[in-house]
Amino acid sequence: MQMRFSSWKQAEWAVLPALLTLATPAHALKVFACEPEWAALTRELAGSQASVYTATQALQDPHLVQAKPSLIAAVRNADLVVCTGAELEVAWLPLLLRQAGNPKVQPGQPGHFEAAASVRMLDVPARLDRADGDVHAEGNPHIQTDPRNMALVAVSLAHRLSQIDPAQARAYEARLADFNRRWGVALQRWSQEAAPLRGTPIVVQHKGFPYLENWLGLKQVAALEPKPGIEPSSSHLSGVLKQLQQQPAKMVIRAAYNDGRGAQWLAERAKLPVVVLPFTVGGSERAKDLFGLFDDTVARLLAAAK
Repeated sequence: MQMRFSSWKQAEWAVLPALLTLATPAHALKVFACEPEWAALTRELAGSQASVYTATQALQDPHLVQAKPSLIAAVRNADLVVCTGAELEVAWLPLLLRQAGNPKVQPGQPGHFEAAASVRMLDVPARLDRADGDVHAEGNPHIQTDPRNMALVAVSLAHRLSQIDPAQARAYEARLADFNRRWGVALQRWSQEAAPLRGTPIVVQHKGFPYLENWLGLKQVAALEPKPGIEPSSSHLSGVLKQLQQQPAKMVIRAAYNDGRGAQWLAERAKLPVVVLPFTVGGSERAKDLFGLFDDTVARLLAAAK
């Protein structure tokens, strides 16, 4: 009997650390993250101090999201909403905020955080005309493809967490310092590994990679979408194919959530590899967190370039 009791106690203590890690304190912040990258960053900075709800997943177009009752309920109960901003969620987030009726997370309140406000925006349009497609007035919102932007957003987000949860400010500061240290080491490694990519001409499916291009020195020579958010016609694809005879490219890049038919059509005829980038956390098996996201992105680009 004693042996059985001892064995049971050993088993109990063996799983206890895992249970403690998974436990969320009663005072934990409730965070609504619009995209997986901001959910992952919040977890890096808050740890067990926050319970994070992710509104979208990697194989979903973040421009097009249904305002489901589950999302409205999550916003209604949130202490903090963390989104990209720059009109990325303009088709669905305002509706969620109105329906939820949560005063803490409305725009302009401490509980409403927009990551794009922390970085220098690219592709800011000189004019606004809906005839030009899905154009964002504040600039291209896909800031998460440059890890340097992640470092800037992390500082602002940690400050916001401390602002709305001052009792845990020291914990957020400590986790930010730890994240910055690990991210800095990883950023240096990614930049060194990706150095051979500088100047590589590419075709993109959707103009969702200006920050990646800026970071790595990639050169976009064509886009499959005739206008942002508009699926390419067969005539447009034929035009891109003809363009590549004058301006050759090394690869076609698309996000994991994009329909791949147009990219595959062009790649087969132009004899180019298609690089399916995770684009956000969860977009590939390797991209399980922010570090894996860029590990996989750099590895896929380098493999195609060879």
